[in-house]
Amino acid sequence: MTLDLANAPVLIDAPQPVPGVLKLAPYKQGKMALDGVDQPLKLSSNESMNGPSPRAIAAYRALADAGLQLYPDGSQRALRQAIADEFDLDADRILCGNGSDELIQLLMRAYLAPGDDVVLSQYSFGMAIVHATSIGANPIIAEEPRLRPDADIILARITDRTRMVVLASPNNPVGQYIPRTELRRLRAELPRDVILLIDSAYADYVTEADYEPGSSLVEGGDNCVMTRTFSKLYGLAGLRIGWMYAPFTMIDAVQRIRTPFNANAAALAAAEAAVRDHAYAAQVRASNNSERARIAAAVTALGFEFIPSFANFYLIRFAPSGRTAAAAGAWLEANGIIPRPVNAGGPEQCLRISVGLPEHNDQVIAALTTFARS
Repeated sequence: MTLDLANAPVLIDAPQPVPGVLKLAPYKQGKMALDGVDQPLKLSSNESMNGPSPRAIAAYRALADAGLQLYPDGSQRALRQAIADEFDLDADRILCGNGSDELIQLLMRAYLAPGDDVVLSQYSFGMAIVHATSIGANPIIAEEPRLRPDADIILARITDRTRMVVLASPNNPVGQYIPRTELRRLRAELPRDVILLIDSAYADYVTEADYEPGSSLVEGGDNCVMTRTFSKLYGLAGLRIGWMYAPFTMIDAVQRIRTPFNANAAALAAAEAAVRDHAYAAQVRASNNSERARIAAAVTALGFEFIPSFANFYLIRFAPSGRTAAAAGAWLEANGIIPRPVNAGGPEQCLRISVGLPEHNDQVIAALTTFARS
């Protein structure tokens, strides 16, 4: 149930939220159901249609037999070591949480105060602006005219009140990344007391040589942090498990305010098994990237604009064809497919669609083909 408070009277003596909170729109997840369709094809939330590794599922089930009455390992030792082994990182600089979302919130709580400025690249993770606002910080948006984070525009927004910069690479809803040289230049030109938070939720899909997820920047100084997730490539969105890689000082600060058992035992066990299943992860990555390329060719042949993506989703812009995204979205839904409209939060006249399994993508291509010819 949603409460309509638009016309509610303001009680001056009642407790008031932090300034700016009531101006935020509550998060709205992708549509999950269609009237009259028993099992719609949901491609609106950037979820992995491949699902998790069989090893992760086995670890999840084994935990139930081991005993759910016990608290999880608050030190997260096994998962942190598995991540360190997989990505050649220092386990002591890794911290896991209830999704990377929680870790971003904790980092902001540890380092931001009311009145501080936070520069957010335009297509950053939507919850980052919510967390910053709830603390009383001032969100400053840095536009992305090239549809990816822009170092010069971000640097132009820096003032003596700036305490943090947030960007997503690849970003959402576009799916493009900031090249390594530009990211390193951004880091080099930022004041040393400004944190650079790199949200690399979709890093696991990127194979390009000029991509940098952020780990080397963390190891090269004291003001950079990288966040990652198991919700995308590893298919564990339902367990809410993510991690961050940060300097020791940031890990120490966040450790002091996080709840002792912020990552549940099932998530820790499944994620550890998932990250160690190299073959399955490679298979999912290859399938995603191959299917994304196939979809791009089909969409372009239909006369629609496929905006290049390096994630597990893609944007189609319909304006060049004379059609509208709204009409395309309605057509897809009429064919049992749920896309994500992004007119309000991304480039105009676009739909964002998750990359599915080959048979799912065949359905999307077939529906768009009939839409183009109708």
